Amino acid sequence: MAKEDANECPVPNGTLVVIGGKENKSDQPQQKTEPEDYVPMEILKTFIALVRRKEPVVEVVTSASSEGKESFAEYKKIFHQLGVQQVGHIHHTTRKEVLDDNLEERLNAAHGIFFSGGDQLLLTSLYGGSHFLTRLKERYISEKIIIGGTSAGAMALSTPMIYAGNKDVSQVTGEIKVTTGLEFLKDVCIDTHFVDRGRFERLAQVIASNPTSIGIGIEEDTAVVVRNGREGEIIGNGTVIVIEGGDIDASNVQKFGNNERITIRNLRVSILAKGEKYDIPQTNPPHK
Repeated sequence: MAKEDANECPVPNGTLVVIGGKENKSDQPQQKTEPEDYVPMEILKTFIALVRRKEPVVEVVTSASSEGKESFAEYKKIFHQLGVQQVGHIHHTTRKEVLDDNLEERLNAAHGIFFSGGDQLLLTSLYGGSHFLTRLKERYISEKIIIGGTSAGAMALSTPMIYAGNKDVSQVTGEIKVTTGLEFLKDVCIDTHFVDRGRFERLAQVIASNPTSIGIGIEEDTAVVVRNGREGEIIGNGTVIVIEGGDIDASNVQKFGNNERITIRNLRVSILAKGEKYDIPQTNPPHK
């Protein structure tokens, strides 16, 4: 029995805030017309509220960005406005820096970790297999830490992870590049700026190639709060597109290299707005 228990996949105690990018950072609306239930800075307010500490400590990881100092300064200012006085900055440009940097004390003290936008492949190539990532995952599993990510920082939280393939090639089979993400969400592919940048076809390709996985496309100024590793709730001012591939009965994703346009039959698609709930299917349970 002990051996079986050791192999069971634990339910995370931590919470993820997965943001589609361009979250509102001021008290002013981003558009001339906003929904009646519009809340300025709702996503970042939610991130801080979830921490539930009188004196929260937040670390902002800007390693995905080429403008790390500027990005950190912006988030530091906002988090100060939201009552967080202890805001730390983590930024690495090489993997050697990551391996040489002992961040365990800071990670242990943090109540929230926030990954900024930029290039998601930087995050995986810098932190994959590092003590930093291992310790963060340990805390995500065993403690009520809050981990947020926006744009590239959100895409990196999942596996599989898209790292290349813009709208000019998204209709062409084999042109979407995928790797292993940071694996806070497994069998889930996150895509951001989803509506604004026309990314439906590229996410659909990933799901057709990996029908066990779920595709979650998140619009700007919109987020999915994930509790217990699977219970999603939509917040913010846009929509989330969920793509499920379990019912796909035909596609040409395997015919890459010939400039063929993608064909996929019987995708299941849901459009979810603020307040909607979505349970991530556990279609690939661990071995016991």
